[in-house]
Amino acid sequence: MIEKQYQVIRRQKPWRDAFYYQKSEVIYQLTRVFCQRFLPAHGDRTVDQMIQAARSGKQNIVEGTEDGATSTEMHIKLLNVARGSLQELREDYRDYLLAHALPIWTEGHERFRRMKEFCRRHNRVEDYQPYMQQWSDEEMANTALTLCYMTDSMLHHALQYIEQDFVERGGIKERMHAARTGYRRAEDEELARLRQEVPALRSEITRLRQLLAQHGIDYGQERE
Repeated sequence: MIEKQYQVIRRQKPWRDAFYYQKSEVIYQLTRVFCQRFLPAHGDRTVDQMIQAARSGKQNIVEGTEDGATSTEMHIKLLNVARGSLQELREDYRDYLLAHALPIWTEGHERFRRMKEFCRRHNRVEDYQPYMQQWSDEEMANTALTLCYMTDSMLHHALQYIEQDFVERGGIKERMHAARTGYRRAEDEELARLRQEVPALRSEITRLRQLLAQHGIDYGQERE
């Protein structure tokens, strides 16, 4: 029996389990609350731009991962779109901080290290929800900036892995060809093995018939 050894559809890690997706979901929810609390409800296009950029980052990760099962090209393209959207959002948060004369937290800031460690260890929306209505605009913007940087770095490493996997195993056309070629080869090998067994089986049948004859058993009668 020929076992299934060749994979055409690439096995994908569920997107909900990817830390960069989980962080992108936090970014989206955080951005919605930030815009609601600190930006005008009407007359400011920045609100729509920020929310759409945050949503685009999250949704393109989902779509790219799903499409990646059959298309490496689409996987790479959509994850890059997600990166671009989050980079655009990052600039919006920087612009807000600069426009309101608020500090951008870096290594020299007293709260940067604690905030960075919190973002590194926490990936889910429920980890941030208790603070979304409590943090100041400075705290929320800097937290969102840090999450954007972290998610971008994770996506960068994911893209490197996808590209390496493509170099080593190819896209779906190569996998389909390898699967078909491998299956045909396995069929040929199985047929050759069976053909090699035929002479031995015939010899065994002859031996058994002779043994039956020695005991006075008529092979033809026994079969009836």
